[in-house]
Amino acid sequence: MPARKTDAELVKEFRAGNTASFEELISRYASKAFSLSLRLTKNQEDAEEVLQDVFVTVFRKIDSFQGKSSFSSWLYRITVNSAFMKLRKRKQDRSVPIEELPSQLQKSLTTPANLHHETEIVTLRHELGAALEDAIRKLPDEYRPVFVLRDVDGLTSREVGKILNLTIPAVKSRLHRSRLMLRRKLKRLFESQQETDERQVRRAAR
Repeated sequence: MPARKTDAELVKEFRAGNTASFEELISRYASKAFSLSLRLTKNQEDAEEVLQDVFVTVFRKIDSFQGKSSFSSWLYRITVNSAFMKLRKRKQDRSVPIEELPSQLQKSLTTPANLHHETEIVTLRHELGAALEDAIRKLPDEYRPVFVLRDVDGLTSREVGKILNLTIPAVKSRLHRSRLMLRRKLKRLFESQQETDERQVRRAAR
């Protein structure tokens, strides 16, 4: 079985005219680029357009990739730039609707009736995940990319700094503040939900 080609090898082949290598790069990073653009734009349609823009840019500007950073870091930088261009355009066009949550987070769960307890657990996890996604999307623009790249996609502070043109201390500071904002928001959400549940229990006991 042939060894998996590195990104650098695929880039080299694509520069030589091998479009199959470009398609392989797309298949490797399309999902991550879309996830990042969706969290930044908060809108499924915008994220899809950003993804298209990203790979058009990669196709046209592959010769400008100097290899000083990894290909994935270069692609993330293009994604972030494209997403923020989309956000600026959206601010100029107030008619563009903003979706609070992507459609995939709205999918219903189907489980047999005899697994009622397991269903509740799965549903709770689903709701917690949706709440976290929503909280991430509502982070301020200067903090959201840092959190997504660092905590969601697992990049190092150095890599995030190169992508966003920030110093490592700035990355760490914004990451810390974004974590605090998320923690406070989710804490308020869960406390509110707990109060609602307690009121329902009291009403049912009457």
